[in-house]
Amino acid sequence: MHMGVAITLKRACDVIEIPSGIRGSLPEGTLVRIMQTLGGSYTVTSNYGQMYRIDAHDADALGLSAPQGPAAGEQRAFSEQLVWDELKTVFDPEIPVNIVDLGLVYECQIVPSDQGGHRIDVKMSMTAPGCGMGNVLKTDVESKLARLPDVKEVNVEIVFDPPWTPARMSEAAKLQLGFDLDFGESPSGLPVVR
Repeated sequence: MHMGVAITLKRACDVIEIPSGIRGSLPEGTLVRIMQTLGGSYTVTSNYGQMYRIDAHDADALGLSAPQGPAAGEQRAFSEQLVWDELKTVFDPEIPVNIVDLGLVYECQIVPSDQGGHRIDVKMSMTAPGCGMGNVLKTDVESKLARLPDVKEVNVEIVFDPPWTPARMSEAAKLQLGFDLDFGESPSGLPVVR
């Protein structure tokens, strides 16, 4: 699906620079390559090596159709599993792993809302304290959870205590990212924290 293929932007579009989180725009005619299409957004690189996130509503700038969400009739009843399933649709734009399997979600509490329905409180972290994408991922979580049935409030807090480490990742994420579980290091030579 167009991964790594050079695409010329069909029109100017809004972008978020990765990892700084700075919002900007790329002009029509800019040459980009799609590196990742997960969680309803596209991670692209420019010819200058800069990475950007392009949201699904700007898919047409890439010459693509915006991904379709579930049809109204396909909506599932509210449950804790539905909340966790939705959290797994939020991806770090640099790493092809969802925030749950990356171990970024420290806590998720579902309580009755004063307005009826449910309130969801999430505490999550980033892989690095200075990550400029924190507010972007926070907004992703808030918007995705807010559209679940019977959800009246969503509160997401970014925390750094305890600090995130690779030990928080699921076994599946470690395998997906190429961490060698037998020898204690990844192919890049970084140690695997167990």
